[in-house]
Formats: sequence, C-alpha cells, structure tokens
Amino acid sequence: MVNYVDLKQKLIIIAEHVEKSALDISSKLKEKGYQNLRVAEDGSHIYEILRPFYNKQDQVGLVIINEDLPQAQVAEMCQALAGNTANDSIVPFIILCQTPRKPSEFYLQHDSENSQRYLIHTLQYPLNYHELLLIIDFQLGMKHERLLRHKQEERLINELAERKVVDSKLKYLVVHDELTGLYNRNNFERQLKLVLNRNSHFSENSALLFIDIDRFSMINELEGFEVGDRLLVELVVLVRKFLSSNSLFARIGSDEFCLFLEDNNEHQALNFAERIRTAVEEFRFFTGEVCYSVTVSIGISTINPSNHVYHPSELVLRARQACHTAKENGRNMLWVFNDNDHVVRERRRDIYWAPLIKKALLEKELFLVYQPVVELENGKISHYEALIRMKGQDNVVITPNQFIPAAERMGLIHSIDIWVVETAIDFLANLPPELSHISLAINLSGTAFQDASLLPTIREKLELTWVNAGRLTFEITETAAVENFEKTREMITKIRALGCKFALDDFGAGFCSFNYLKSFPVDYVKIDGQFIQNLMSDETDQVLVKSMAEIASQLGKKTIAEFVETPFIVQKLREFGIDFGQGYFFGKPNMELLQSDSVEINQLLENTLNQTPFSVNS
Repeated sequence: MVNYVDLKQKLIIIAEHVEKSALDISSKLKEKGYQNLRVAEDGSHIYEILRPFYNKQDQVGLVIINEDLPQAQVAEMCQALAGNTANDSIVPFIILCQTPRKPSEFYLQHDSENSQRYLIHTLQYPLNYHELLLIIDFQLGMKHERLLRHKQEERLINELAERKVVDSKLKYLVVHDELTGLYNRNNFERQLKLVLNRNSHFSENSALLFIDIDRFSMINELEGFEVGDRLLVELVVLVRKFLSSNSLFARIGSDEFCLFLEDNNEHQALNFAERIRTAVEEFRFFTGEVCYSVTVSIGISTINPSNHVYHPSELVLRARQACHTAKENGRNMLWVFNDNDHVVRERRRDIYWAPLIKKALLEKELFLVYQPVVELENGKISHYEALIRMKGQDNVVITPNQFIPAAERMGLIHSIDIWVVETAIDFLANLPPELSHISLAINLSGTAFQDASLLPTIREKLELTWVNAGRLTFEITETAAVENFEKTREMITKIRALGCKFALDDFGAGFCSFNYLKSFPVDYVKIDGQFIQNLMSDETDQVLVKSMAEIASQLGKKTIAEFVETPFIVQKLREFGIDFGQGYFFGKPNMELLQSDSVEINQLLENTLNQTPFSVNS
C-alpha cells in the first residue's frame, strides 16, 4: 500500500523561468503538503539540483518543466530521466505547454515503441492546479510502484542466482568431500565399482590403500577442530603430489582415506604406500609455536587374476582390517590383508558372538554355576565361586572363555558384569535360612571397576535384598588390576567399605605380582592354576607357590589354589601352608550347591594315597 505522506517528502523540481508561475506552483504544492521543493531557472540548473542525488534516486520525486525553459532540451531530458531503463532511477516529467501537446512528442523517435516505460504528462497553460495535483499524486505513486516492482525483480534475480550457486554446490557435495575436495565414500565406491567391473574382463592387478592418521583425535582434543581440519588439508595436499590427475582418492571418514592404485601388483603397492608413509613421517605440522610430527598406518588389499573382488565394499573392508592390524602392531607401518591374520579371525568371532550375547542377556540364556572353595586344613567349604555360563543351541553349555573375550571387545561386558552381580546377590537372598551362612565369590571383568554404575548397583542390590555384604567376595585378575591400578584400587576400597571382600585372581601370572600384592586392598590371593597343575613334578612351581604362601601370610592375606585335581596336590599345598583349594578334586561347577558343608579331605587323602603308589617330592 502506497504511503502518500512519505511520497510528499520526495524532491520536486519546478523548472520554470517565469517567476510568477514558479511562485504560484510552489504555493499550491506547499498548501497540499509538498515541502521539498526546488526551483530551477534553466536546464543546467536541473542537473545541478539532481547531481547530489546520483546514488539516492529514490529520494527524487518528479520534475515540473516549462517546455520553453532556457538551455533545456526537454525531449533529451525526458529520454535520459523519464525513460531510464532502471526503474529505481526513473524521474517522471510534467511538461507545461503553451499549446496542446501530446506526451509522445517528447519521446525520441526511435524509442516510440517503448513509450509505456515513460512517465510523462503534458499540461497546458493556464494551469488547472487541481489537475496538476492529481497528476503529481499519480506520477509519484507510479514511480513508487515501479520502484517496488524493480526491487522485487532484483530480489528474485538474486535469489535465483543464489539458488543456482547452492544447487551447484549441492551437486558438488553429493560426490565430493567439502573440506578436502576429494571424492566422498559413496562416489568413491561408485567409481571403484565401474573400475572393478571393467578390470574383471582383463584380469589386471590392482590395490587399495586404506590410510588412517595415527592418533588424529589427539590433535582435535589439544588444538580444536579447526586445526585438525587444517592438518587434514595439508596431508591431502602432500599425498596428492604422488598421484596422477585421474587417481581415485577419497576421504571416507574423519581421518580415513582410500586410494585405489590401478595396474599395481602387491610389490608396487607396497613401494607406493611406503613412499606415502615416509613423506608423512618427515612432514612437520605447525600451529602457533607448536610442531607436531604425524604418522599414518596403511592397510593394503590387492586384486590379482586368482583373487578378484567384485564389490568395492569388500575391497575397502579388507584394506581397513589390514590397517587395524597395522595399528595394533605399533602404528606408522604398512600391512597387507591376509585371511589368516589373527585380528581378522578375532573380528569375525566378535561379529558372530555379539548378537548371541545380546540375545542371551535379553532372553535369560545366561546362568551361574557354583564351585566350592574348601579349607585345606579341615575340609570345610569356605564359600562357592559363581561362574557364568551361556545356553547354546540344543541346550549346549557354552563356557565363558568362548564368549567373554568377544563381549569385552564389543562393549557388552559391562552388561554382563551387572547381570552377574545382581543374579549372585539374588541367589544368596533366595537361599533358605539354614544356608544363610553361604558366601559367594564373583568374577568381574577387568573393566568392571572403571564402570561408575558398579558401586551403586552393589549398594542398592544389597539394600533391597538385605544380604550381608560380608557374604560377597569379588575377584579381579592381577593383569586387569595393573592396567588402571589407582582407579581400580579406589573402587575396591569403596566396595570394601560396604563390607564386601576381594580376591586377587590369577596371582603370579604377571611380572609385578608381589609389588602389587603389597599395596592392593584384597582379602584373598588366588594362585594362578599354571603353578598348580604341574606342582608335583615341577620344582620351580613348588618354590614359587611356597614363596607366594609365605608372603601372603606375612601380609595377612589368605591363599586359594586353583586347579586342584589330585589328592597329592592337596597334600603338597597343605605342606606349603595354602589356606584354600578349588578344583575338580572337591567338586565341579554345578547349578546346585553341595549337600554337605564339608569335604572329607582326610579320608579322601588316606584312601587315595594308600591305594596309589606315588612318590611325593618334598
């Protein structure tokens, strides 16, 4: 909607050399609210008045001009101002004539066909001021409408231009990585598929390099993502120096790249990868005053006439697995994919076990069995160790050594730890009153003590079931304890404060056993079974076990021997001062507890030793 109040603020030039006429026109316009009036006495004066408004054309209203104005070529002025092709610069004209004239007489002859763009009116002397005011309102309104339309057209043109730019950018980003300009993963696999299909007919050698920047996350953490992005760009520039213009080079992850080498055998691919590895190793990345040395791990998967790959994802997967192997073997190295690699087999096992473990957790296919731990001195059952099992197909029992390693690697071990704790406490809570003295030892994974939910789970479960915390002993392996010693010791201290006990499992398997035993807050020390199995025939094992028993005793800790399977071992352990024994000699792991609270060790020993001729080494 036109705001006529604003339009009356526009500049109006009264180009009239007859003084009385100029005064009359000015007086009539002022009466109607037009205040921004300027009088020009000749043609040159019009241009002087307009000059300051060269870049402010929207502030100019119109020109009222006498056709006989001195030094004025009215027709040329109309062509230049009233017929301007830029609608934001057009200046309407009202031409005052002595005789009747048509506006078309003031168009240039060659431009008569475009007369619609002109805003020209003619008015004959003596002036009808009512008509003059109507024409002024009309021309100012038309100028305003044309200006709005012009701005809308400009905005539309700009929007279309911007949209074209955005569309072009989107088309580019569909197939390229925005940061580095390399192919993205989808386009790389599409291009690679075309190459593989073509090469399948010619049986050519080729190779794929999977390049991963070692410890790239450290740069992001220390310096921020912008610095990390700059490092990526500089490394891409470095690698591109080795490539031809038509090489398939792509960024497929944050710091992961794929490079396809056509017509390269394994030896050539290794040489090429080594050149890249060396160049990156020698490269120095500066940010501020800090200089970083960067390395890459490169996995290589090859194609040859006897080993063809038809799908790009398979080729990339092989190279990626090789790269992971390179990282696990120390980083900054090359590795060629091999089906028999330990890491490859391990990952395949993980893929197999992960859904089975999740299913077992959801469908209650995990269960606990209990193996007695016996006092060697009198045969009394001290407590039971709770051992996890899984139900397989056809009710086959799956032992933990088959699925626990996969659970640890796949991030499922925390759920298993919590399940074991809750199930063991529920088991104790549901025992009849006459068995309320029964205690359990519970195995926990090495990462359990890094899980913040473990302590509140134990506390809440004990409070809900009213189970005495002293009936729980948590076992942690020595190697797991050493990995994060301080945090593990802190967690153990907090759990012991609830009243629970602790045992250091597999004691002796590590190299720093006695050092950690001195400072670790545990109640029991479980001697690793590798020292017990050959105890009767290996004098070294005898010396070590005897030493462990003596040191543990001096430190006020009880000892438990695992893998006790013969009466001769029981006798020897008694001689060495071992407190407890656990193994098939006393009982296999079972879902039910033993009927008796003790094992007739002395009777078993007497019967077995009398019947079996065996020379016991002292």
